[in-house]
This record gives sequence, C-alpha cells and structure tokens, in this order.
Amino acid sequence: MDEVSLNGEPIYDEEADEFEIEGDCAMTAYVGQTGVIQGENPLPPAVGMEFESYEDVYYFYSCYAKEQGFGVRVSNTWYRKSKERYRGKLSCSSAGFKKKSEANRPRPETRTGCPAMIKFRLVENKRWRIIEVELEHNHLISPAGGKFYKSHKNLGVGTKRPLQLDSAEEIQKIRLFRTVVIDSEDDGNSYVDEGEFRNNVDQSNQLKLKKGDAQAIYNFFGHLQLMNPNFFYVMDLNEKGYLRNLFWAEARSRVAYGYFGDVVAIDTTCLTDKYEVPLVVFSGVNHHGQSIPMGCGLLAGEAVESYTWLFRAWLTYMLGRPPQVVITDQCKSLQIALADVFPRAVHCLSLSQIMKKVPEKLGGLRECEAIMVALSRAVYHSLRTDEFELAWEDMMQRYGIRDHIWLQTSYEDRKRWVPAYLKDTFLAGMFPFKQSEAVTPLLGGCLHKQTPLKEFLNNYDPALQKILQLQALADLESRNSSPMLKSRFYFELQLGKLYTTNIFKKFQDEVEGMYSCFSTRQESIDGSVITYLVKEHAEVEENRMETRDYEVMFNTSEAEVVCVCGLFNFKGYLCRHALNILNQNGVEEIPSQYILSRWRKDIHRNYVHHKGCNGIDIDNPIHRYDHLYKRVVQVVEEGRKSHDRYKFALQALDEILNKVRLVEEYPV
Repeated sequence: MDEVSLNGEPIYDEEADEFEIEGDCAMTAYVGQTGVIQGENPLPPAVGMEFESYEDVYYFYSCYAKEQGFGVRVSNTWYRKSKERYRGKLSCSSAGFKKKSEANRPRPETRTGCPAMIKFRLVENKRWRIIEVELEHNHLISPAGGKFYKSHKNLGVGTKRPLQLDSAEEIQKIRLFRTVVIDSEDDGNSYVDEGEFRNNVDQSNQLKLKKGDAQAIYNFFGHLQLMNPNFFYVMDLNEKGYLRNLFWAEARSRVAYGYFGDVVAIDTTCLTDKYEVPLVVFSGVNHHGQSIPMGCGLLAGEAVESYTWLFRAWLTYMLGRPPQVVITDQCKSLQIALADVFPRAVHCLSLSQIMKKVPEKLGGLRECEAIMVALSRAVYHSLRTDEFELAWEDMMQRYGIRDHIWLQTSYEDRKRWVPAYLKDTFLAGMFPFKQSEAVTPLLGGCLHKQTPLKEFLNNYDPALQKILQLQALADLESRNSSPMLKSRFYFELQLGKLYTTNIFKKFQDEVEGMYSCFSTRQESIDGSVITYLVKEHAEVEENRMETRDYEVMFNTSEAEVVCVCGLFNFKGYLCRHALNILNQNGVEEIPSQYILSRWRKDIHRNYVHHKGCNGIDIDNPIHRYDHLYKRVVQVVEEGRKSHDRYKFALQALDEILNKVRLVEEYPV
C-alpha cells in the first residue's frame, strides 16, 4: 500500500489501493465533539473493544491517558484510495525519537521510544475495533501530570460530566461518548431487515422525557455516586444530541455477577408493554435463590440498535465476561441483538411470559378454552421432546389451527422455551417449568404501568435496600440456625450442613417426595450404566393426581445419575427420583458433582450486605478508602451549611479520629 508521510517523502508498500499517513497528527478538532463514559474512571484499552467512530477511539484513549498521566499522539493512519480511513495507531507522546536537528541549539530530547500504544481498524460492521494493545511504558507517568499534555487540553475537567439541561423539555444535548464495547469472538456481522425494523427505529430515537425528568436523572445518578464510590452509568445520544438510552449498575452487581453470572434474565416487560418507564432489568439469583439486580437500562424503543447498545454497555461493565445462559421475552429484535453481542450464550425464552400471552393470542379462536388446556398439557406434561411433538401435532389437527401465526412462531422457537428441550441446560432455578410456579418481577413493587419516571427513581433505592435486607436476613438465618430434619436419609443431613436455608428447604421437598415414589424397576444395563423406571403418584394439575413413570440412568463407575424430569438442571439440586436410585444403590452421600458452590453457605463471598457498606469488599483497602472518603464528603457538605454545623462536625470528627486511633492501638 502507499504510505504518505507528513514529514517526508511517500514510502511505498506492496498494495496499491491503500496508503498510510504517518506522524504526529493533531486531533484536537475532534475532541469535545464526542463524549465520554459516565461513572468510573475509563477502563484500560483491551483487544476487542469497539467504537462508533475513529474519533471516539481517540477520545477514549485520551481520557484513559489523562487519567494515567501521559500524552497521546497519532502515530499512523491508514487510508484507502477512496480516502476512507480503515486503520490507525495511537501512541504515548514519548513514543519514538525526534529527528536530529542541524540547529546550533537543538531542543533536548523528550521522547523515550515508549512502546505504549493501541492499534485499531474498521471492521465489517462499520465499527472501529482495537486489535493490538501495549499498556506498559518505559518511563515514569503520573496522573497528576496528565492535564498538562497538549493532547488533553480540550478534554474538559475530567471523565465525568453532569447532564446539561436545555430547552423547555429539559432535554440534555451534551454529546456523550457511546459505550466502549468488548466484542464477542465472532465476525461482528448481523443481518437486519431494514424494512422490518424501520418503524421501530423511527419511533424510538430518543427517550420521552417530561418536564423535570432530566433533572431527576441527574439527581438520581448524583445521589447513587455519592453513596457508592463505584456506581457506574453510561448514556447514549442520538445524532441530534438527545438522550436515547441509559444504563446503570451498582458496584455490587459486578461482584455478584462473578459468583452468580452463569444464568442471567433480561426483563423487558416495561418496554414491550409500553410502561411510562421503559425499564429493562438484568437479574440473576443468589445463593438463597433470591433474585438480585445486575444492572438496569432505559431504552427509547425496541430497535435492534438500542438493544445492542444496552447489551454491549452491560457486557463492558461486566468486563467482557458473557453469561452462559440468557433468558428473555419473545422478541425478534431482541433476539438479533443477543445473537450479535452474546453469540456463544444459550438463549432461552421466558416460559412464563409466553404462557401469559396465551389468552390474548388465542382468545379469538372458537374453541380457545380447550386449545389453551391442550397447549398447557403439551408444554408442562411432556417429559421428552417426542411426547411434546405428538401432543402439538394432535392439537394442530384436532382444532385446525396450523395456520395460526403466533403458534407457528412459537413452535419454531420451541427449543428455546419448551421444558422438554431445555433439560441439558443449567438454569439455576430461573426458569419456572411447572404450571404452579409464579414469577415475581424484581422491581415490580416500585413500578406500575403509569408510574412516572421521577417517582420510579425516588423509589428505586428503597426497593434496592429492601432486596439487600432480605438477603442479609437470609444470610443471618443460614448462619445461625440449624434446619429441622424430616427424614433419616443422610442426604438431608449432608446438605443441611452445606446449603443455605432457602435452598435446603426446596431440597427437603424432594427428600420428602421420595416417599411418593412407590415402585422402582431396573429396565436395562449397558456396561456401568443401569437404567431404572421410577413410578410416582403425583399431582399433575390442580386437584388431579396421576401415576407417572420417570426414567433414571445411573452410572455406577462415575456416580452419575440423570433423571428424565431434568430437575437438577432446572433447579440446581437432585430430584426425588434420582435420590431414590442413589439410595437403592447404597450411595449415602450425594456425589460431589451435584453439590453446587453457588448454593453453599460456608463460602466467603467478597461482598457484604451490612447497612451502609453498599456491597463493597471490606477486605480491599482501596474500597475501604473510597467508601470512607464518600462518607466523609457527606459530613463536609452538611457541616459547611452553617457555623453551628461546622463546629459540631469538626468536634465530631476529632472524637471519631481519637476513637479510630484507639482501635488501631488496641485491636479487638
């Protein structure tokens, strides 16, 4: 390719359709036109991060450089013959060496040949991806000196900017940096039928904020940042600078995700059902089986682009670690975005959400009641996929509904939501597969269809504290109480010592259920694998009992037991049928592979839930410093308001300091 140097003659390369501009190119004209991540200090650059534009890459790296304390220069920019940029290299300002000067008094050498740099290129999806990173410098850098570099002159006062309100609608127009994203290891391509989604894009280009909403958002984020040093939020604006999408997450969310991030649910009910607040909630389940928040977003609409932005923002906050399983509602644009951002995750559709739609979708049919009963039986009573297929086909023929569009679509997606197809996928109790199981929205108590945004933001923190309080109470109960045993099986005593109270009680139901399994028969033997048939007299519908056969395979050499009911993968503990077979084979203890660390109460998890700690790791001195600093700032803010408050605060701080020193001298 043709290389064009700003400092000398062109340097030619093998390809003739591209060329490179090499040298210290100024980028200050672009700085300030984009924006920056809101919340924590900028993440360090990493291979795979993606950006909307060349300028966004420069701005991101400059913000990072300013925080670290070094300058930035554009070392190389590659162009095609069409003058389209397709590759770039940004370096530390100390990279390379100056050319020797013929002057009598040449300037002293300030460069060190520093290797720190990033390389990035334009990829197929028209985004700019970082392809190479070197973070190490060969000279000293100081964060205090970052602001003195020429490349940072126009970056503003830092990496955090408040919302700027403008116009009667108080719509903010600051141009913020669109989220840095860590791309999944795919080719970045996703085909979207523009005609199919054009209406969504046109109607969902900005959040519908009422008067006072922007200030409420600003106050909300400000309060949470003051209370929590690692609170994170990021914003997305449309081409006119209007707020389009939001994402935020508590510090504890990322820590909790490290323990419980194998299965994540994304609830878009508020968005799809046209709530006043278009909320999207990421959630998981903790060691008590309780739902916990893992981030929230507000989206302007259901466009693929909005979902993609939100998922990438969330994935970036979770340091690029995708979940193994994602559970969502049935939505085509959402499914396209998920496939783009989480290509390797198993994508399940919420069974409860689909079945909730049944009355609405089938209500116009002539025999709708009978069809709904047949559908429920096919979904909930089919233990195997062939049973479901037969029941579905019988329903189609009997009621003549083969051409029903919603049923056709649901059938095409059956492997994502019908329990019979999901028994090989671990779902951690987040996929209710029985008709009697109910799903409660995580933040349902503080949000209804007509709840205004300001009211929701005011109720958010109290709702969050209630969730944390319930978890703290469950922790306390699990630590300080011994469960009452209901049988003489050692299984029960074993898990009673290991599992949290809530999970253990659910397991106890299976231990008690062993008594309803009245017949066990050996069906076949294949080497070390023995297949059994377990009969159970169980309730299959309300007030209707039925005897059912459950096939259980037991590998005697590996101590592996698999039941056709699939309870272990659905809930995370063994079923009554499997326990029966273990007991019959003289296996007194549950094999180690069926004891999951995510349910254990004896594991120390590095986040706490005591009031006031807000999920920080108290063993980490940096977290302790940040948290104490924020709390002291609150005292300072209150103390400056009057002379009396100032004197009282000063006296109180002196007393606290003396007490803290005593604790240091006489540790407990």
